[in-house]
Amino acid sequence: MHRIIFHIDVNSAFLSWSAVKLVQAGEPDIRLVPSVVSGDPSDRRSIITAASMPAKKLGIKTAQPVSMALRTCPSLVIVPGDWAWYKECSRGFIAICREYSPVLEQFSIDECFLDMSFRLYGKDPVEVATVLKDRIKAELGFTVNVGVGSNKLLAKMASDFEKPDKVHTLWLDEVPQKMWPLGVRDLLWVGKKTEARLLANGIRTIGDLSRLGPNSLAQLVGKKFAEQLHENANGHDDSPVRTEYPEAKSISAERTFSQDISEARDIDRALFKVACIVAHRLRRHRFRASTVSIFVKYKDFSVVQKQCRLEQPTDVTALILNAARRLLPQAWDGVTPLRQVGLGVSGLTHDFYEQMSLFEDPKMEYYRDWDRQYDEQRAEDARARAYERKK
Repeated sequence: MHRIIFHIDVNSAFLSWSAVKLVQAGEPDIRLVPSVVSGDPSDRRSIITAASMPAKKLGIKTAQPVSMALRTCPSLVIVPGDWAWYKECSRGFIAICREYSPVLEQFSIDECFLDMSFRLYGKDPVEVATVLKDRIKAELGFTVNVGVGSNKLLAKMASDFEKPDKVHTLWLDEVPQKMWPLGVRDLLWVGKKTEARLLANGIRTIGDLSRLGPNSLAQLVGKKFAEQLHENANGHDDSPVRTEYPEAKSISAERTFSQDISEARDIDRALFKVACIVAHRLRRHRFRASTVSIFVKYKDFSVVQKQCRLEQPTDVTALILNAARRLLPQAWDGVTPLRQVGLGVSGLTHDFYEQMSLFEDPKMEYYRDWDRQYDEQRAEDARARAYERKK
């Protein structure tokens, strides 16, 4: 049957949610002026976590230091983040969406998918999406975009069209007109590395990508991912809308060795690999962790575990790895062979406040760029594996 998927995305979520609270208290609407959300408005070293549309038009971006934004716009309105309020807004938004379909997948705190295939009862999908959009605005005070499509890929891409407060469709027969003219980076899950390879070979638009056969594309990105890219560029995506899972309280990973090892270099390499996995999971779920723990298992199956608290929550692989490296000598004598090593993080938070002191580290920009590339490669690999499972 013909699938109908909605993707609902809150417009500038943190900024909008902060604005709603201020408006309810009788304050001016900060969405109408250059404004940002940051950790501590009185501290010029704080980092911007959200910006209004007027601020974005001035070139102010998220993750930018407040001091830099103030040089761009001295009259910039700065408000503190309020995660408890954001969670309340998110719950309200999700509760309304769930009334339209129980098959709901929360993609992040401010966006979700709905499978509406059996829920429309002959009604026009665009009309229903518009009612949903307008109801959220009327009852909760903030706007959303709703993308309507025949699968999750198309619905997600449709919701990214013109903003804010809009409903857009992207049906399979609309792909040539609406999706193919877009740049290849606009295709969901295409990262910077893949984009660079495609552009270097004259593949600039999604339409260019759709017309390139999987065999030719495989020479650029590998066979598995080439087949997935070809499918997506032609608007095909069979992934189901999955109901959400309970929020995690901790994240961990471990590596078991085929033979007990005692070489410090090998153990450090294993610690690096599990740190990459854990930090990636943090970023994927928009968490930061305030506690890092490691454990080592000896050949007699005895386990030693140590943990430490970080100065501030983070999702940066290098910072998590460095904390684990400092803990390792407390858990391992450097000589006795190990059977397994693991790393975990806890004290998870969605608070994205960060002091400027981190960014004073000249390597921090490199660390974050490395993490972005790692995440993009993991996403591409995951899409390729998903395609293999479907074949």
